[in-house]
Amino acid sequence: MGRKEIREVFGKGRRFESRGAKMFVLKNNLPYNRICFTFSKSKVWNAVSRNRAKRLGREAFRLMKNRVLGGYDLILLIFPVSMDRSESLSDRIAQLESLYKKAGLLK
Repeated sequence: MGRKEIREVFGKGRRFESRGAKMFVLKNNLPYNRICFTFSKSKVWNAVSRNRAKRLGREAFRLMKNRVLGGYDLILLIFPVSMDRSESLSDRIAQLESLYKKAGLLK
């Protein structure tokens, strides 16, 4: 997704919230989904934590993509987890599943 498409999803897309994340969804008229990961503005994030969160998100998306309806642009806005707890793949999968259910995107 380019900058123009991302702005359109933020501006026109429906918003769904879960603990630690928000997802913006907009129909894209393509046979597949496109996803973008972005992070809240926070001094907690450093390059290592942003990259880890992005890797976990991409892997969770990859593992779940067969269960999700196609044809949408998705933006996942991620908030930092508390400093006393590290994030895991199962946490991200549960988070995405919750957001997909709220958006009505699960098959």
